[in-house]
Amino acid sequence: MTSIQHVRVEGTSYQRGRQYGRQAAARVRLSVQAYRQTFAHYAGWDWPAVRREALRFEAPIGEFRPAYLDELRGIADGAGLDLADVLAINVRTEVMFSAKARQAPRTRARLPAECSAFAAVPAPGRPGRAIIGQNWDWLLHAAQTLVVLEVRQDDGPDFVTVVEAGLLAKTGMNAAGLGLVTNALVTDADVGEPGLPYHVLLRAVLDCGTVTGALEALQAGPRSSSANYLVAHASGSALDIEAAPGDFTRLYPLFPEDGVLLHTNHFLTPRIAPVDLALWAMPSSTVRLQRLMAARTARTLDDFGTLLADHADHPHSICAHPDPADHPCEQGATIASVLMDLTAKRIWLAAGNPCQASREQLDIAL
Repeated sequence: MTSIQHVRVEGTSYQRGRQYGRQAAARVRLSVQAYRQTFAHYAGWDWPAVRREALRFEAPIGEFRPAYLDELRGIADGAGLDLADVLAINVRTEVMFSAKARQAPRTRARLPAECSAFAAVPAPGRPGRAIIGQNWDWLLHAAQTLVVLEVRQDDGPDFVTVVEAGLLAKTGMNAAGLGLVTNALVTDADVGEPGLPYHVLLRAVLDCGTVTGALEALQAGPRSSSANYLVAHASGSALDIEAAPGDFTRLYPLFPEDGVLLHTNHFLTPRIAPVDLALWAMPSSTVRLQRLMAARTARTLDDFGTLLADHADHPHSICAHPDPADHPCEQGATIASVLMDLTAKRIWLAAGNPCQASREQLDIAL
C-alpha cells in the first residue's frame, strides 16, 4: 500500500536539504537500500560501482547550479548518508535507462512503464482553467518512499513536488503558477554519459516562472538522459518538450491541439536524431496514449480523474497494476496520481492506484 509523508523546508539550499534529509531520513535510507537491488538487477553493478558512477555527475551539477549540489549534500547529512549515496538515487534514471539502452535488443527484460501525462489550457480570450496532471508509474518500492516536498526559498519561487524521498524533484507546481508533469523516454543515445541528470532538470524547471524559462533551463547544458517535460502555466501557456541526450539541438517541442497536450513514454516527434527504444523498453506506452487520445474532449478535473483511473489493457493500463508475469525487480504500478489546477494553485493526490485510493486535496500554501 502506498503511504505518503509531507515534508516542509525553508532557508538556504543546504539548510533546506538538511531539513529534508532529517524529516524523511527513514524513507531516504529505504530508497537507497531499494536501489541497491534495483541497480544490481538492471546494470549489474554493486553499490560501490554505483557510487563511483554517481560521483561522475557531481561536477556537471555543480557547474550548472551549485545550490543544487549544496542541497544534495544537505539531504545526505540530514539522512546520515554520504553524498555519493544521495547522488546515486538522483541519477537513477541515468543508471537504469542507460543500462537498458546498452543491452538493447539482447535482453527480454523491460523497464517499468513510467507515466501517463496531460495538460489542458483555455484558448486566448476564452474562459477556463489551466489543468495539468499525471499518473506516476514506477517500481513497487517507491510506494514506501513517496513524499510531498513543500519548499520555501528566497532564490526562486516556492514550490511543491510529489517525489521519491531523497530526490530533488518530480511532478509539481510552483508559486509562479507553473506546473510540471513528466515521462521517462529512452533512446540508443542514453549511454550514461555524465551531463545534467533528469531529476536535476526537473528541479530546474520548477525554479522557473514561465514556460519559456523552462525551455531555457532545459538547454542550459548537455543533458545526460532522454525525458519528456510537459509544462503549463496558469496564464494559459503550455508546451511539451521531448528531450534526447545532448544539447539544444535535441529538444523537440510539441504544441497543444485544441488546448490539450497528451504524452506517455515514447517520442511523438516524427524524426529525432537518436533511435527511440521506448516501444521495446516500455511497450504499454502506445495503448496508454491511445486511451488518452480517446478522451481528448476531457476538460474538467473530474474528467481527468476518470481518465487516470482507466483500466483498458489491464494491467498495462493508464491506472497501472503489477504484472505477476514480470520479474519482481521489474514489476511496476501507479505510485501516485496527481491533478493540479494551476489557476487556483491547488493539488489533488491519490497515493497509489486511483481506482483504489481516494484523491485528496493537499494542504499547501503557494
